[in-house]
Amino acid sequence: MTLAGLTLAGLLAGAGPVTAGESDVGTPEGGLGQEQYRPAVHFSPEKNWMNDPNGMVFHNGVYHLYYQHNPSGNIWGNMSWGHATSPDLVHWKEQPLAISTDDQEDVFSGSVVVDKDNSSGFGTAENPPLVAIYTSAYKEASPHRGLQAQSLAYSLDDGQTWTKYSANPVLNRNSTNFRDPKVFWYSSPDGGGYWVMTAVEAADHKVLLYKSTNLKDWTALSEFGPANATGGLWECPDLFPLAVDGDPNNIKWVMVVNINPGGVAGGSAGQYFVGSFDGTTFTSESTKPSDAMPAGTPIAGFNDGTYNGWTVNNEPGNWKNGPFGDAPAAGSIPGQSPVTGFAGPGLVNSFNDGDWPVGSMSSPDFTVDSDYINFLIGGGQHPRVSDKLDNTPPVGDLLFNGFEVPDGSTLADAGWTGTGDLAPSFQPATSGGDYFIGAKRINTWETGVTPGDDRQGTLTSPEFTLTRNFISLLVGGGHRSPESGQVLEAQLLVDGSVVRTLSGDDAGQLNWKGWDVSEFAGKQAQLRIVDQATGGWGHLTLDHVMLTDQAAVPRSDETTVNLVVDGQVVRSATGANSEVLDWANWNVSEFKGRQAQIRIVDNNRFGWGHILADEFIASSEPAKPRINSYDWLDYGRDYYASVSFGNMPEDKRVMLGWMNNWDYANTTPTSPWRSAMSLPREVSLTQTPAGPRLSQQAVKQVDKLGTKASYSDKKGGTIAPGTHPLPASASGDVQRIDLTFTPGTAAKSGITVLGDGTHSTVIGYDASTGEVYVDRGNSGDTGFHPLFTSVDSAPVTPNADGTVTLRIYVDRSSVEVFAQGGQRTITDQVFPVAGAGEVALFAEGGTAGLKSLTVTPLQQSMFK
Repeated sequence: MTLAGLTLAGLLAGAGPVTAGESDVGTPEGGLGQEQYRPAVHFSPEKNWMNDPNGMVFHNGVYHLYYQHNPSGNIWGNMSWGHATSPDLVHWKEQPLAISTDDQEDVFSGSVVVDKDNSSGFGTAENPPLVAIYTSAYKEASPHRGLQAQSLAYSLDDGQTWTKYSANPVLNRNSTNFRDPKVFWYSSPDGGGYWVMTAVEAADHKVLLYKSTNLKDWTALSEFGPANATGGLWECPDLFPLAVDGDPNNIKWVMVVNINPGGVAGGSAGQYFVGSFDGTTFTSESTKPSDAMPAGTPIAGFNDGTYNGWTVNNEPGNWKNGPFGDAPAAGSIPGQSPVTGFAGPGLVNSFNDGDWPVGSMSSPDFTVDSDYINFLIGGGQHPRVSDKLDNTPPVGDLLFNGFEVPDGSTLADAGWTGTGDLAPSFQPATSGGDYFIGAKRINTWETGVTPGDDRQGTLTSPEFTLTRNFISLLVGGGHRSPESGQVLEAQLLVDGSVVRTLSGDDAGQLNWKGWDVSEFAGKQAQLRIVDQATGGWGHLTLDHVMLTDQAAVPRSDETTVNLVVDGQVVRSATGANSEVLDWANWNVSEFKGRQAQIRIVDNNRFGWGHILADEFIASSEPAKPRINSYDWLDYGRDYYASVSFGNMPEDKRVMLGWMNNWDYANTTPTSPWRSAMSLPREVSLTQTPAGPRLSQQAVKQVDKLGTKASYSDKKGGTIAPGTHPLPASASGDVQRIDLTFTPGTAAKSGITVLGDGTHSTVIGYDASTGEVYVDRGNSGDTGFHPLFTSVDSAPVTPNADGTVTLRIYVDRSSVEVFAQGGQRTITDQVFPVAGAGEVALFAEGGTAGLKSLTVTPLQQSMFK
């Protein structure tokens, strides 16, 4: 039901197949490889969309990187395997498309093996094949439509051209979520061996293991999971052995499981388990047990079958008494994926009647008498943005009668002019969008003879006088970044010039936006809608344009749990787009002795438009989220679908991940390409007090790109409170920074990169939490998606001498932080202001100590 609803919503919003025209964007000034945000040392395709790395293999002295690719556009779609090759893992050359989508299937993720003994029979003893094992995502034209199954393709020319096996699929479970096969050769203790496949049943949180002697016929071995993080779909598994601290007599196996959403920093991420593999079963030694309830005094629990005095406000007029019903839920509600992580027999679950109904519920008043309130929360990730929970217009003067022209007439009759597909005779529309007012609105999707996202033109209003300080209006639909070469926006014209612009947020819901126009008081103005966009979300929807005395307040489409003191929301939390509840906490020490109330709000009708909550406890200590106790490949927002290369020399284990996050992947402001891969990382197992855990380093070939250090400080010294820019020789946007410092008395300390005096990306250590963090809240362009702004942190223990050591790779639009010799990593995209490259040291709330700092520029390895 959920998938069907999302598909329908996408079609109604115009998020249909991408046309080839979307990729036809000219190369910006400076040439290929010099575009703003184009990585210099990370792989990115010349143009168009890329996601998961696939089929990574070393063969005949060449590293092969295949990847999920849309050959026809810059957002996800038309899934095929792109291809690039490298002699050294850093100088990549893009090759022709490897395995293409067709009318029967999309080609989803998988792996490639060197079938050196020709076990498959696709080659010969003299010319053994490369064999790709991939997921066929079957289309409507296929007899397997709607299913995902595992298929084969083979290459006899070193991976350049591929032939799909005529008897595909080779492994079919009649499942819609069975995907991402990673295959390796297992050498058994008796001297024999066989191929082993790991694949996932994504929605069941299971890794399935199979064996084969010929890659064509597969028998089941075992299953692993669910375990640890299960807040999203399990994807892209990997299983491989590593020696602990390099000891060949102490071998452990590592099971990698990527997850989306439900990552430690939100959205996409990769977790791993350490254990043993006997050729049949993987046994984890690092699965975490279920936690106990935190100590404290219960405020609310929902375990007696009632809401126990809470005031419940369910929206009337729906099929059911939703969103909260009359009593707590016992778990999942019909139509909902399994809900887990709650305590006791009851919880708040606002999925009653699905995501559509909205409402709220409030606790009885209570006195705050503790330092913390701990609680369990899950459900949708829609933060609180304002006090406005309805769609009522602000006070003011309505322009253009809200587009409510008489039936049978058009905007042409109301004095509007237009060009192309936006001729006023096609407007107003009577369909498309949500939260419009009345029956009619402007919708550039519904323009022209054939509606769709590829309709283009301009639509201009008659003149009106600016008699108030603000213009407020409802806006929905899409947006385009300047780098896209397309324009999609509502414009305010004064004296014929564009003085203000705005656009949608890639959503069907219209919401309140506006402009401060006080400087133009008394002048004549016009509203112009410009739609030069094609492809997904290539349309705008507008309604209810008003002149107002106050700025527009956006409607809060929140799914939140809030603490209310003196009628004001003073703390707020939201879910993580997950049906798994996890612990959250508020520090409420400043409110001790005051009356308070807990208010749970579901004001969202669409995807993940529900909230889960349970077990509010007054405590002296904060509860720790379970998710933080699991083992993560990376603690940033942008390291996903990471798997390892096969057939590596010297049995090295090198991993590579997609440097993006599904929360915002389709909207990052790059063109004509979208997405890059992480730096390749050599991984090893290091013994820790918790057991063997992964350590990661960028491969040595990356550091060979380094030139002579441009700035070095070996003497160190005190870092006084404040931000202290380094000399210009330390500045740059493609460099490696090696920093060792002591936090001292500072609450936070560290370094800022990609700065321009106003914006920067902050990389530091928080002494209060014991974490290294990356703060990209003021890093540059963050407005393309509401979930992009983040502070991502990883637990780090200082060295015995009290120092924190960071190796930071900066590459135009990303930072990769390796802390304490690679024990923790944080990978984040950033989109800095053009020309930003300043580096500074900082300390907050005290002094820190610099031990050493070296800045090494890196030579460009891509698009040379």
